[in-house]
Amino acid sequence: MEPGTSRVAWLWTLLKQYVKTSWHRYQKLHLYGKMLIWSLAVFYIALATFLITIGADRIGQTMYDFAQKISHLRYGWLILGAILVGISFPPCIGHTTTVTLCGFAYGMQGFFLAAAGSVIGSAAAFVVLRFLFSKRLRKWSSSNEKWQALEAVVKAKGLPLIFLIRLSPFPPWVYANSLFASIEAVALWQFILATTAVFPKVALHVFIGSRLAALSDGDTRRGMDTQTKIMNTALVVCGILAAILTGWIIYRSMQAHIRKLEGIPPEIDELAAEAVEDAGEGAPLLRNYSSDEDELPTVRPNRPRSVIDV
Repeated sequence: MEPGTSRVAWLWTLLKQYVKTSWHRYQKLHLYGKMLIWSLAVFYIALATFLITIGADRIGQTMYDFAQKISHLRYGWLILGAILVGISFPPCIGHTTTVTLCGFAYGMQGFFLAAAGSVIGSAAAFVVLRFLFSKRLRKWSSSNEKWQALEAVVKAKGLPLIFLIRLSPFPPWVYANSLFASIEAVALWQFILATTAVFPKVALHVFIGSRLAALSDGDTRRGMDTQTKIMNTALVVCGILAAILTGWIIYRSMQAHIRKLEGIPPEIDELAAEAVEDAGEGAPLLRNYSSDEDELPTVRPNRPRSVIDV
């Protein structure tokens, strides 16, 4: 078989495996999880249709005008800060969009607002979720082998691993908040400190927002020469690509790090990595597993005590 044909076959096999795995995970979701996926699909289809129908120029100008109204309000910063806090609680979404809007409204000065709102919002979500779901967390931990493995790994490796998981784009921002709230080995101060590690990513999205603002306003855009327009567009595109690439590298590094921790059995590492993936579906705080008891793995009775108590 020729190299080109072999590569196509490999890509096709990988695609089929990805689709099969995604479908299997979708089938295991609770009704609320499926409804969320379909709601997001409808939202993005409607958004794409809206963008195509209205046009990018008009939408950009509308966003710019809206951002400028917020920035000229006496307490406009408080509005964006409140939104950042609100969307830190599951099942809300839109953290990256709101951070970008901070750059849209305030330029690079919006970084301070975005950073503060992100820390306060995530800390508030951590405290509230842990307080409200403490009983459920104990029940979950006692019956789920993956979560016991994740708690053992985090407890053993501490802050460096917490930093790496927090920096990863998966689980998404809001589900990462619920993930850390569900791991009793993670203290609030550790979570807040790890959250500050995402400030470079926050700064990048604020920068993208500031450049988009310059391109979205018709008057500002008409005052630019061609070279400046190309430069701003290139900066936005490069920023987006850098965010995607960096996120992917960190996610892969996080998964590899968890699966290859020294001093912890490989099967525990694998279960911990799977638990992080499950967090993207809202586990354990948002999914209702009361009807899925037969699907919950239980702790094997012959597992050495030292494995779980690493």
